Formats: sequence, structure tokens, C-alpha cells
Amino acid sequence: MEPSQQPGDRQALLSALADPQRLRIVDALALSDRSPSELSRALDLPSNLLAHHVGVLVDAGAVLRRRSEGDGRRSYLALSWDRPLVAATVTQGPAITACRVVFVCTANSARSQFAASLFARQSDVPVASAGTAPAPAINPQAIVELARHGLAPLSPAPRALADERRTGDLVVTVCDNAREATDGDTRLHWSVPDPARASAGGGKDDDATAAFADAFAQIEPRVQRLAAALTNGS
Repeated sequence: MEPSQQPGDRQALLSALADPQRLRIVDALALSDRSPSELSRALDLPSNLLAHHVGVLVDAGAVLRRRSEGDGRRSYLALSWDRPLVAATVTQGPAITACRVVFVCTANSARSQFAASLFARQSDVPVASAGTAPAPAINPQAIVELARHGLAPLSPAPRALADERRTGDLVVTVCDNAREATDGDTRLHWSVPDPARASAGGGKDDDATAAFADAFAQIEPRVQRLAAALTNGS
């Protein structure tokens, strides 16, 4: 039996999810990771009360707290999408209408490419990806990871957000640096660590491969959730 399936863990998780305020927090994180201050404003909860409920959810494994890869003074809260009980608890919520979705990371070389390719397979809403500081080429390890899932990049090379963004786009940042570089001028944010860091500075190939696989795994359930919530506004 996997650790996440231990009866004691499941009991703690169910207990954490039984509180109405904590269910509101889970629902508020269904489409977007948020900073504690953003979550407090969205739910109209005092910061001390929010901190208490978030602490319970973090201890139970329902919510993850991540320090920003950009501004280390910030943190983001995200659902533990690898916990099936957490994913099953989230309500469907209101539908979102968008003419096009643009996924954004810093280099547009991995995470935003993963998200765009996954989304194109699941939705008829047009999709693109871009970077706030695009790299010269898509990361080769990202191409390998996409191929493992029967996917390929939607564009041959990274593109700049300034060139790609159009009026009416639903912009989803998939890295903290991109979120903070745009001053939060986006609808949704997914705090996914940069897999390229594992290969920077001569890291082991196995570590880099695992990092790209982990980034893909973190993005996939979020894309599924977004695709289910979106309707084509064109």
C-alpha cells in the first residue's frame, strides 16, 4: 500500500476536507495557484483564519505551499493534484469562456510547451504558448518528454509573449518568474518548478529526466481541469 493510501492518512485528509471553509479554499485553488494574500482577498477571509485552515490542509497533504522561484519572499498555494481524493473533492465551478489560451513561462522552452500540447489534445479552444524571455530553442529534454506521451511542440521555436498575446486571451503563467514579470497581469497561475534547473551546472542526466517528467506530471491534471471548465468564446 502506497503511503498516500494509508488509512490514517486518508482519515486525516477526509477530516481536513470536512470543514466548509477549507472546502472553499480547495475550490478556490481548482484552476489557479494563489498567494496567501490573493486567497484571503478572493475568499474574504482574515489572514489569521486563512493561515489556520491552510495549515490544516497542508498538514493533511491536501495543499502544497511553495516558495516562489522568482521573488523568494512570496509563496504560492497549490492543490495536491496527485491525491485522487483531493481532485475528486473539487467542485466543477462556473464555466470560463475564452477565445484562446496562452500558456507562459520564462523561456517558453518546456513548461508552457507541455501545457499547450496537452491542452490542444483535450480542447477545441485555440491555444498557444510564449515566454517572457524566450530561449533560442525548445529544450531537447522537453521534446523527449512530450514524445513519451505521444505529443510534440505546437510551434517550432519559442515565441515572445509580447508578440504572441492578443486582446481577449486567457493567459496562464506556469512559472513564478513569468507571473511576477507580468506583475500578475494574468488570469491564472500554476507554480511549477523549472525542470531545466536540474540539468544546469552539470547535473546528472537521470535527475534532469526526472525533473522534466515531474513538471509534466504537475501540469497534466491542471490542464485537464482547465479544459473541462473552458468553453470556446470565438
